[in-house]
Amino acid sequence: MSGSNWRASAGTSLRGTLAIPGDKSVSHRSVMFAALADGTSTIDGFLEGDDTRATAAIFAQLGVRIETPSASQRIVHGVGVDGLRAAEGPLDCGNAGTGMRLLAGLLAAQRFDSVLVGDASLSKRPMRRVTVPLAKMGARIDTQEGGLPPLHIHGGQALQGIDHTLDVASAQVKSALLLAGLYAQGDTIVREPHPTRDYTERMLHAFGVDIEFSPGYARLRGGQRLRATDVAVPADFSSAAFFLVAASIVPGSDVRLRQVGLNPRRTGLLQALRMMGADIREEHAGTHGGEPVADLLVRYAPLRGIEVPEALVPDMIDEFPALFIAAACAEGPTVVRGAAELRVKESDRLGVMAAGLRTLGLRVDETADGATIFPGALGGGDIASQHDHRIAMAFAVAAQRVTGEVRIRDVDTVATSFPGFAELARGTGFGLG
Repeated sequence: MSGSNWRASAGTSLRGTLAIPGDKSVSHRSVMFAALADGTSTIDGFLEGDDTRATAAIFAQLGVRIETPSASQRIVHGVGVDGLRAAEGPLDCGNAGTGMRLLAGLLAAQRFDSVLVGDASLSKRPMRRVTVPLAKMGARIDTQEGGLPPLHIHGGQALQGIDHTLDVASAQVKSALLLAGLYAQGDTIVREPHPTRDYTERMLHAFGVDIEFSPGYARLRGGQRLRATDVAVPADFSSAAFFLVAASIVPGSDVRLRQVGLNPRRTGLLQALRMMGADIREEHAGTHGGEPVADLLVRYAPLRGIEVPEALVPDMIDEFPALFIAAACAEGPTVVRGAAELRVKESDRLGVMAAGLRTLGLRVDETADGATIFPGALGGGDIASQHDHRIAMAFAVAAQRVTGEVRIRDVDTVATSFPGFAELARGTGFGLG
């Protein structure tokens, strides 16, 4: 698979007030839960990305009427927890690991069979971490060799609630079990070795589900129904992360990011950047659909290398590509440990980021679960993004500090999470073509 490339180089100081697209995790869940609800829900701020559109298209295949009155808005006519119907063909999740894992839990409880497929990247991502605990509930899900997609989900299974402790902290696996638990007999309890994002718990509560949750713990009883509700999707923190880092490392920068979602299980990068000396302030704090939000004001500030606390790792797992660029531009080395999960994301993000930084002239020492980044002068080079949207955007940020030009290959997947990134970046001052 080949795709488009970027040519990126140092631009100007970054300036402006930016509207970041809607949160991908919230957008996925808002469509799912609205589809299962009794009544009609309106979603504002829906991310118009390939991944989230794929999820909406899947629910249309499952018999849910979804209207798009304007960009970033959806009106979902819920069919209730028992109203989905069999699709005529496979359900294509595209590049969305969130979509596939959550749907595995939801569809395991239906009366009909389903097949979940994905693109080349998703088809290499491990699914046993979700299919094995679902099997303990009574689900029947066939995978390919190695536990890989496609997933053939057998309907008509009677699910039982379980008390399950995750081997690896994962909001996606937790969410899959909770969705299956809506249909199971008895209570479903999920415990985590480290707390992960609680979007599912917060949104189920907003849709009227009686759910008990605290950091690292969630419990719900089966047999409940969802009540339609309107959802305002906050700006996506993972997308905002690239501009937080860019404005922090480009001298003279002064940027405002409007109403960014600040779920406490999502903002580990914010804490890490502040530990490094970043100048990031919050204004106009509030809530959108139960999610905390605020404007983020970020100005250039000299950064220093740190040892990233392992306790922050689960709360910044999607933001490590951006963190690696901040580390590359800091004073002194930055050490990352406890991040083995990065090796099974859309790409091996530890390996790909390390290789890319070496291409630009830096020393990076890898370990099985982390890396040490030694900062220095960045030169130009040719970067293989491995079709990973976050890798591509991270090196567009790095290019703002290079001498020369960075060519970033295969950037088409950026549309999965941040459509319009290149245009917004250029308008802010990036050198990006």
